[in-house]
Amino acid sequence: MNEHLTIRPDGRTVLHLERRLPHPPDKVWRAITEPEHLKHWFPAEVTITGDRVSFGFGPDGTVTELAPPRVFAYTWGDDELRWQVRPDGDGSVLVLTHTFGDRFGAASFAAGWHTCVAALLALLDGRRPTAPGTAPDTARLHEDYVAILGLTSGETDDGIVRLERQLTRPADAVWQHLDGARAQVGAPPPAPFTVAGVPAGAVGRAEPGKLLEYATASGTVRWELAEGTGHGARLILTHTGDPASLPAWRARVEELAAALLPS
Repeated sequence: MNEHLTIRPDGRTVLHLERRLPHPPDKVWRAITEPEHLKHWFPAEVTITGDRVSFGFGPDGTVTELAPPRVFAYTWGDDELRWQVRPDGDGSVLVLTHTFGDRFGAASFAAGWHTCVAALLALLDGRRPTAPGTAPDTARLHEDYVAILGLTSGETDDGIVRLERQLTRPADAVWQHLDGARAQVGAPPPAPFTVAGVPAGAVGRAEPGKLLEYATASGTVRWELAEGTGHGARLILTHTGDPASLPAWRARVEELAAALLPS
């Protein structure tokens, strides 16, 4: 696949995925538009009635563009999906653009669509597709897309370091890995919550599985685990008063993400 992100003027994120398929456009078109084919590879049960698209859960969507056998676009809640099929020799090029508001969820979306398109290809080939969401090693695939899509940078603003990172494990598992059970208000934080070069003071707040905050010489460090995209927690880490600490925190977050992968 050819994958990249762009940001629209309104701030929404657009994920672009492209895959060549060794099948003619008409065959690919049927597989991406007809519910009897969609059920084998799409991540939800799809029903299409006129310009309404139902997904078996959550809000319905609306068809926004339909140009058989080339373009099929529709909304899914607040998200927008656009499928384009282009002839390419004796096959086709399938292009997906997925527009959404959660930039840091992009790797989860990309990993999900990667496995879905693999199942679509199996269907087109006449092989038995792997059910969406059951492909092995999706956590490693997620981490590959974090790197491909450039979702590891972090930022500083007004002296505040901020990193947001989608993780592959739920909050309770992340908290356990960080030795969060040992966190006590008034005591130093457990070592996994710290980095070299940033002396840690006393813990000021500790909410198991959710939040840990402690003092530093120049400000505070705050680890927050919130609901994420996919099956893992969203880590939001902030450090006030020391913008030079960004590289150390970036390395720590990536170390954590790698350690959470299955062995």
